[in-house]
Amino acid sequence: MPGPLSTEAIVLRSIRYGEADRILHLYTPDRGRVSAIAKGIRRSRSRFGARLEPFFHVRAHLHEGRSELLTVTGVDTITTHAGLREHAVTLDAAARACDAVSRLFETSDPHPEVFRLLANELALLAGDPGQARAGNGLAFRIKLLLAAGIVPHLAACASCGESEHLQGYSAAAGGIVCNACEGAAFPISEESYRFLIDALGRPLAQAPDASERALRQAERAIGETVEFHANVRWRPLLHTT
Repeated sequence: MPGPLSTEAIVLRSIRYGEADRILHLYTPDRGRVSAIAKGIRRSRSRFGARLEPFFHVRAHLHEGRSELLTVTGVDTITTHAGLREHAVTLDAAARACDAVSRLFETSDPHPEVFRLLANELALLAGDPGQARAGNGLAFRIKLLLAAGIVPHLAACASCGESEHLQGYSAAAGGIVCNACEGAAFPISEESYRFLIDALGRPLAQAPDASERALRQAERAIGETVEFHANVRWRPLLHTT
């Protein structure tokens, strides 16, 4: 119902609007992704100051009217994740994490586990620039697939249930496939297969690593899954050569 709203939020994106305002994309635990306008935020005497920058974790005080665009009425900083701004690699990793959440979870449906996962990822990146590696980014993304209900089937062949000779990956089939069912699947190495399993099962702070070849296969598997099942394309983590 229209009226005041107070919620934790992570600032996904901030866009200039008009002469002094900004449109914010926020991710919240109970309202999913919402958009809000912070009026006058770019003025030197703005009461919001610099408390609504991308990647900030805040408590936002909003007013909900008839439009889908909420209005920011106040903000309290929980954490700025200041360490992110000390290294280009951590800034880039944080931007890709926020972009992945924004694309896959673009509605107001509540996903508190996604909010916690994103907050955890930003805190890890802010505290340790070594976390800004492809293994961590891919582990974050496969956990997003789990939250979205489209996690790949990895325990056995997604087509026939065979538990051996798992040598291919098919997004259409729903995950790993055996050599008898590979059809249009692409080959996947044992190392890449183990990476996917470990990335799904381990805490984000303990995300596994692997060779570049294995990580590229894992990124292809994750990317094709989200594109096939959610019609979403994520920005690549690994540079193409």
